Amino acid sequence: MSNPEVNTGKNTKLARPRGTRDLLPSEMERRRFVESRLRDVAERWCYREVATPAFESLELFTLKSGAAIVDELYSFTDKGGRSLALRPELTAPIARLYVNELQSAPKPLKLYYFGDCFRYERPQSGRYRQFWQFGIELIGSALPEADAEVIALAQRMLESVALDVSIHVGSLEVLRTIFCDVDDETCALAMRLIDKGDFDRLGELPGGDRAIDLITATDPLSEAQNIVALDHLLCVLELLDTLGVSYAVDFGIARGLEYYTGIVFEAYSGELGAQNQVLGGGSYRLAHLFGGEDVPSTGFGIGFDRIIDAVNLQVPELPRLLVVPTSDARSYALHVANELRSSLVTDIDVMGRTVRAQLAYANSAGFDYAVIIGKKEMQTSKLTLRNLRTGEQALLDVEQIINLVLSNK
Repeated sequence: MSNPEVNTGKNTKLARPRGTRDLLPSEMERRRFVESRLRDVAERWCYREVATPAFESLELFTLKSGAAIVDELYSFTDKGGRSLALRPELTAPIARLYVNELQSAPKPLKLYYFGDCFRYERPQSGRYRQFWQFGIELIGSALPEADAEVIALAQRMLESVALDVSIHVGSLEVLRTIFCDVDDETCALAMRLIDKGDFDRLGELPGGDRAIDLITATDPLSEAQNIVALDHLLCVLELLDTLGVSYAVDFGIARGLEYYTGIVFEAYSGELGAQNQVLGGGSYRLAHLFGGEDVPSTGFGIGFDRIIDAVNLQVPELPRLLVVPTSDARSYALHVANELRSSLVTDIDVMGRTVRAQLAYANSAGFDYAVIIGKKEMQTSKLTLRNLRTGEQALLDVEQIINLVLSNK
């Protein structure tokens, strides 16, 4: 019996790594279109893009999330003996970037980012080992206005890709007041259980039953006002009303991470199944863990792959032209193709095909128009434009072709 890992000298078809995907042209067009919508909204709200390395010091993530996270990371030791990890998320790298590069910049800082992340976990529907995040961070303000702006921005971004979502807003201040008499470890455990919705285990903790009563209350705001003053939360909700944001108050949001400090929020899509959360965020303090000042921040991360699964946007298709020269018109056709490319999506044969074969290729590859160039076209500078959908054709110069095609988009 042969060992499948032995190199037999024959070419082997290699599969992609488990938990990853190959994204084909049509899928990339859809992803880039959605990404462009999100970028447009962020930039109109005066957020500016930043980018961080795909790998960071391992300590960056263990400081934030604890040593247990190592089992979920793609971590490694480089040739210099440094412990590194592919980034599993982007909030910690942005906080590190702030500490290293932007502490002296005027506040507030309004940043956005888009990048791929890596987690070593069991692949399942909608979850991959390589995935993408689009995120927003507002650094430098602890006021209700900052929280409200970020939540409103989240809604606008999701609206921009025609995604109908339900936004839930909560407050960790209320939850932590319930567990103020327990040790830090028990409080952290309670937050994780609330985040997972594990009420059975939560009920076994001191204060757990009271937390469950709050989370399941018909009127959670009234219930919460019996626990702690809600001035900040109520101000945020009033601002959201002013901004036209639809929301539900939900004290079952804990986010499960200890660096969150106050307002927390999530967005859910009815287009997805059980894994229906597409966005999560809140106010936090993280920079001081990485040697910076203790600065308040508010932000969110969008699960870009889940957004792609949920949205049903029609990606606009630009008309595509194929320049089809005869064998003696190829040099002239290159000049024509360059002129057309200034305004239109244009291709030209590089396979040495006959005119007939080029036209067959144009039809099978889904081109909208063919620009046929032979001796007559070279002499008159009038090119034969054929509409491959209708079969109609006309003799036009380059400028007329551009105007006609653009008017028929």
